[in-house]
Amino acid sequence: MKLSNVIAGASAAIVAFQAAACVLKGETDLLRPPGAQSEEDFLSRCVKCGKCIEACPYRSLSPASQGAGVAVGTPCIDAREQACRLCEDFPCVAACPTGALRDVDGRRDVRMGIAVIDEELCIAFQGMRCEVCYRACPLIDEAIVIDYRMREGDAIHSVFAPAIVQDACVGCGLCVERCVVGEPRTAIRIMCDAERARTANDGS
Repeated sequence: MKLSNVIAGASAAIVAFQAAACVLKGETDLLRPPGAQSEEDFLSRCVKCGKCIEACPYRSLSPASQGAGVAVGTPCIDAREQACRLCEDFPCVAACPTGALRDVDGRRDVRMGIAVIDEELCIAFQGMRCEVCYRACPLIDEAIVIDYRMREGDAIHSVFAPAIVQDACVGCGLCVERCVVGEPRTAIRIMCDAERARTANDGS
């Protein structure tokens, strides 16, 4: 075996190890493109070539900034700025040369994250009719449903509260982009893979 191959293999192993350590420390809470598997798997495969970024017709993807540690330059999504549109042909997945994005045949195969609603900020929970996130969802009545109920202590007015169906939510972020609440932050966000993994570990 050539020395250059040995060095290349060792370098790849070091990068993968650093990526895994970064994930375990929770330093990369980034929303990844469709087809990304675990954050550890993604970081070990992504070569930061930018082909998925170039392939996205909606310009939803951009390289992670300097604050992302070893993940700098890898593709991510700012859902508030431009969420994933879940293209039918998934050009970002097709463009990936390393398998960092893979195994997506349809929208329901995507697992980018899970939407989480802040009930203290969501105006629907305050008794105002909104449904914007519900209407924006590409999997309406599957990933987001409306929970109709009476307001506590109010026998006249109802609450039309959005509720996330975790098994169906793919984490595209369209609900975040369209949320009418902006201050102090949006009333809905996407919990990405790294954060979910860390939360699960903290709870175990």
